[in-house]
Amino acid sequence: MSDRTITVLLVDDHHLVRRGFRRMLEDERDIAILGEAGDGHEAIDKARELNPAVIVMDFALPGMNGAAAARQILKGAPETAILMLSMHSEPNYVRTCLDAGARGYLLKNAVDLELSDAIRKVAAGKQVLDPRLQPIAASGGEQAPDLTARELEVLQLIVNGKSNREIAQLLRLSANTVAVHRANLMQALGIHNTADLVVYAIRHGLASIT
Repeated sequence: MSDRTITVLLVDDHHLVRRGFRRMLEDERDIAILGEAGDGHEAIDKARELNPAVIVMDFALPGMNGAAAARQILKGAPETAILMLSMHSEPNYVRTCLDAGARGYLLKNAVDLELSDAIRKVAAGKQVLDPRLQPIAASGGEQAPDLTARELEVLQLIVNGKSNREIAQLLRLSANTVAVHRANLMQALGIHNTADLVVYAIRHGLASIT
């Protein structure tokens, strides 16, 4: 592997999607795929282990969405370039990812998706946005609330319909601790019931339906 080779980690919860991206990239001489991950937690672990130059990541991941995973990864490796691929074109999803530190956001359903070129650009420090999203990114909008990684993790599981007890088991926390996180989320967002919390999280790109 040459010093100029761009190392890549692929993150998507669908094996066939990862395989498709791998096939798109395997003939590129300056790009080397170091590994794959199927969810946000695994992405964080693999990023620490492999130290890729670029992470190509889906937004809608089980357990922890791509934006939350990106925040965690960039805390430990701020030089990593994260390129988000998503089916979601909603403005708040895009802004949430850019606020989290992603250098790029492309729509998966783009017929002319030039993944290798996008990887080269973000690796060089440039921002890459799907042309259809340029007005969204430029328009600013409501600032996403500053939630902790754990709060975002709990929020995603609430959106997935998990109870406090189920969340506690998944995250290896006490049910009381999860209840405190849920209460803190509602207080931070000015929301008083779970249904409104779920709607807010999805509408503002803080969590996704997986």
